[in-house]
Amino acid sequence: MNKKGIAILGSTGSIGTQALEVIAANRSLFRVEVLTAHSNARLLIQQAQKFKPKTVVIGSEKAYQLVYSALAELPIKVLCGSEALAEVVEHPGIDIVLTAMVGYSGLLPTIRAIEAGKDIALANKETLVVAGALITRLAKEKGVRILPVDSEHSAIFQCLVGEAENSIEKIILTASGGPFRGKDRAYLAGVTKAQALKHPNWTMGAKITIDSATLMNKGLEVIEAKWLFDLADSQIEVIVHPQSIIHSLVQFDDGSMKAQMGLPDMKLPIQYALGYPRRLPSDFPRFNFLDYPTLTFEKPDMETFQNLELAFLALKKGGNLACILNAANEIAVEAFLEDRIGFLEISDIIVTAMAKVPFVKDPSIEDYVQTDAATRDLALSLIANSTVS
Repeated sequence: MNKKGIAILGSTGSIGTQALEVIAANRSLFRVEVLTAHSNARLLIQQAQKFKPKTVVIGSEKAYQLVYSALAELPIKVLCGSEALAEVVEHPGIDIVLTAMVGYSGLLPTIRAIEAGKDIALANKETLVVAGALITRLAKEKGVRILPVDSEHSAIFQCLVGEAENSIEKIILTASGGPFRGKDRAYLAGVTKAQALKHPNWTMGAKITIDSATLMNKGLEVIEAKWLFDLADSQIEVIVHPQSIIHSLVQFDDGSMKAQMGLPDMKLPIQYALGYPRRLPSDFPRFNFLDYPTLTFEKPDMETFQNLELAFLALKKGGNLACILNAANEIAVEAFLEDRIGFLEISDIIVTAMAKVPFVKDPSIEDYVQTDAATRDLALSLIANSTVS
């Protein structure tokens, strides 16, 4: 197996740092070509010194000089800004681009990477949520593989290997239920940022952890699954599985089901995507049935956790509605993390945005850009008028 050249967009985040752990354990199989970060200059410098990529990109102009000076004696090109980020994915030494950036910011670099014929290890679910039709069509045209990194979508992907001739009846995405499973709206009205950031099973970045607490993360995964696996909304189900051992399931037309199981550890789906189609040996902790004598399942509470229902609505209606959902959520989550709105107001802002931002049935990339900007402006104005602070 020849060494694969890897570009990691968002190398200082949770997925990016775990991906580098996988690469460090498999130096004979992977080489790091590009590392990028938004503003965590010091960690980016440490990563670049260790892995010696050809290029690093720091998004923040304020941090550029610090990174440039620290790496001046190494044969590493240091770039800055969003345009550099979009261009760097086109470099000829790159075989796979791991998109681990948070939110909408991952869309344009992913498009550029696909246009350059690079396979995508997709951890940035918002890319398909916002522009799934465009991305999947472009990937097909360019002969590019989109390899899912989310644990649930990786599970579905793994279950489908060898099943190309068999029809899917439905897929079932599992959800942990987050830290507030079983709580009512009265309880949620008073939850704090610290409470919401304590996920029971997974270690993730702040934004995705809040999304898990509101069930928006599962809603985004529902939309992502539609595009990854070419499904109708009626073929996607969500079930709460608090132990997070079964990562998702596929049911085929004959009624049989396949599930992918394991301990909750993001390094496994990251490694599977980077090494695909080969399964690479690892020293990850192994699952033992005797440690989990009971696995439980329950229906998600979409009345209390409205975001999941909103995601299904956006999926069903199509157009730019998922783009509106995503942009409003990104702004609302950021405001919640800054203690400017309450937990339940996250959903309120999304509902208002979905009702007020103009709907576009067949959006172009320019429509997505305009929709995203308009939604963010509206959400910010709603937050400014919030009574929470």
